Amino acid sequence: MRRHPRRGEAGLQVSPDISGRPSERGAEVGRRIGVGLMYGLWKPRVLGAWRVPASGPVIFAVNHSHNVDGPMVMGVAPRPTHFLIKREAFIGPLGTFLESIGQVKVDRTSTDRTAITRALDVLAGGGALGIFPEGTRGEGDFASLRAGLAYFAVRGGAPIVPVAVLGSTEKRGRLIKKLPPLRSRVDVVFGDPFEAGDGTGRRTRTALDAATVRIQGRLTAHLDHARRLTGR
Repeated sequence: MRRHPRRGEAGLQVSPDISGRPSERGAEVGRRIGVGLMYGLWKPRVLGAWRVPASGPVIFAVNHSHNVDGPMVMGVAPRPTHFLIKREAFIGPLGTFLESIGQVKVDRTSTDRTAITRALDVLAGGGALGIFPEGTRGEGDFASLRAGLAYFAVRGGAPIVPVAVLGSTEKRGRLIKKLPPLRSRVDVVFGDPFEAGDGTGRRTRTALDAATVRIQGRLTAHLDHARRLTGR
């Protein structure tokens, strides 16, 4: 069993994968960095992490209401995660760093075939892919889903694990107003994995639309459960 790194064990050297594929080792380094930062700055309460499959392809479908949601999941998830991240974030040293820790740059304005290929490579290699199915930061209530999540789940043969991040937008920090208050509690609730497709493996527009409807129902139900469970 892989030991969960302790706080402060983030001091590992990272380097990009020269093959162009998202680096699994880089993602593990990113997870360790996330452990140190998330537990050092806030007080994450993680519920249901045992539900995440220990191996094989998996997709974390995360609600998105704050910029800290992605790093928070990277730091508390039991597996290294490759998130689909908008290309606007890949600027200068930050962009180099994100690529070195196995994150996937995506152009949201078009069909980004390079990003699609890299995301499918993650799943084909038995990795964990992180997706914000709403496409952009908003209310974080899964009210508007894009079809990309259904495509990756069906094409990659990966179960979806719903993830609810709660508490990141309740208050504004005093020192850095764009972040949650330091040492405040943020809840991360992992749900039961489920299959998005109907069992036929079809990837037609109709089949993916139907899968998106099923996914939205499961994600919304998980978010409601997470709110009741945490009282948020």
